[in-house]
Amino acid sequence: MNLFEILRRPLVTEKSTRLSERNKYVFEVDKRANKDQVRLAVEKAFKVGVVSVNIIKVPGETKRMGRRAIARPSWKKAIVTLKEGDKIQYFEGV
Repeated sequence: MNLFEILRRPLVTEKSTRLSERNKYVFEVDKRANKDQVRLAVEKAFKVGVVSVNIIKVPGETKRMGRRAIARPSWKKAIVTLKEGDKIQYFEGV
């Protein structure tokens, strides 16, 4: 798996914005990615130092569309903690 296929998109929510104040950033990642692959992808893509990576599996939800129940797919997110002083400019709005 290519390092740039691992990071799908950044997650910008109220909670992730509060985490970014504590030097933690949240990404949706590939379902097959592990912590080491996420660490390498973030370090290479944003040229920052990564202290730790926490991965969370988000189960898919069942939604109703009239009488039919449609299952949304499961996905994986990663919370990445950066070294003191490092920032990702994408989240800063610059």
